[in-house]
Amino acid sequence: MTLKFEELRVLQAAEGVADGIWRQVVQWNPFAREVVGGQLARSADSVGANIAESFGRFHYGEKLQFLYYSRGSLFETKYWLNRARTRNLMPSAQVQDYAAQLTDLARQLNAFAARLKTQRRSSRKQPKTTMREPAAEYVTDWLDNTLPLFTEDELEWLQAIPNT
Repeated sequence: MTLKFEELRVLQAAEGVADGIWRQVVQWNPFAREVVGGQLARSADSVGANIAESFGRFHYGEKLQFLYYSRGSLFETKYWLNRARTRNLMPSAQVQDYAAQLTDLARQLNAFAARLKTQRRSSRKQPKTTMREPAAEYVTDWLDNTLPLFTEDELEWLQAIPNT
């Protein structure tokens, strides 16, 4: 059964955090929303966006790279949450709740990346299957046959060609 990217638990967790942060930020005054809120909302959205982009990549290296971007955005989100708490834009308890969710999400991201690395290693160990044609069967019946390869007329003609 193939999973859709919307069904990934790690993505759903990232969306939950991003949506919760968004609901908070839109209530802030315009200056706080512009200076801290925009950065906080963008970094929180970037966590899930990079997970989704990772899912859409074909090569393991690319998938891992986008998971690493996601993890970077996760830490950026924690930074902006700390700024929001320090500037009294969010209560400490709420920031701690988001930080705990992000810590859990970081563990999920690390596990997801580790699983991809394991899949990559196991796919390299499998022998490459190549398509080969069966060996050609050479017909040698004519050697045993009494029919000559060249007729007498053909041999005379070949001997008549001057050597230069």
